[in-house]
Amino acid sequence: MEILRVENLSKVYGKNESKVVALDNVSFSVEKGEFVAIVGASGSGKSTLLHLIGGVDRPTSGKVYIDGKDIFSFNDDKLAIFRRRQVGLIYQFYNLIPILNVEENITLPLSLDNRKVDKDTLNKMLDLLGLQNRKNHLPNELSGGQQQRTSIGRALITNPTIILADEPTGNLDSKTSDEIVALLKKSNKELKQTIIMITHNMEIAKVADRIIKIEDGRIIENN
Repeated sequence: MEILRVENLSKVYGKNESKVVALDNVSFSVEKGEFVAIVGASGSGKSTLLHLIGGVDRPTSGKVYIDGKDIFSFNDDKLAIFRRRQVGLIYQFYNLIPILNVEENITLPLSLDNRKVDKDTLNKMLDLLGLQNRKNHLPNELSGGQQQRTSIGRALITNPTIILADEPTGNLDSKTSDEIVALLKKSNKELKQTIIMITHNMEIAKVADRIIKIEDGRIIENN
């Protein structure tokens, strides 16, 4: 079942001499439960693509369909609600709230949506993340790997349609990076979570079901 379709997506910044084509007529689709890695050098357009898929930015042209919905047909308010409920975002630098503990950071999307936290689901999530004994700790009391696991939990807790991970290991050492990638793979297999991961590291990308290579804003390989 197709969960994501990207059609002729382009993003252009500036005009005339200062014009920069960050993304150039990109099209592809992703099946439900698939783990896809998008790879490319710095400046290739991969992060721009991820931000457009997540509705963080709007394209110059083209469409993004998530679960059959044209996300750019929504106004900004509706798009923000859709993104909060249906898209889980994992960033390189964690983006945790410093005054909230692990449990509160993980459940923040539910709190923002006035949704009740299911304690059984939360406990299973903490077990999956290996954070049960850290649930009352603040971000500055955690290692980098623990902070990233917390951000993964925050992305997973709403059971989103799709998870978007932007260089999720870029700020971690190699051992911790392997642990985070293994956790993403486990989430993909055990929770049937659809994941799209941006990375410049081909070794990390190899854990995915499929690798899409981007160069100069265009897809050059998709297999």
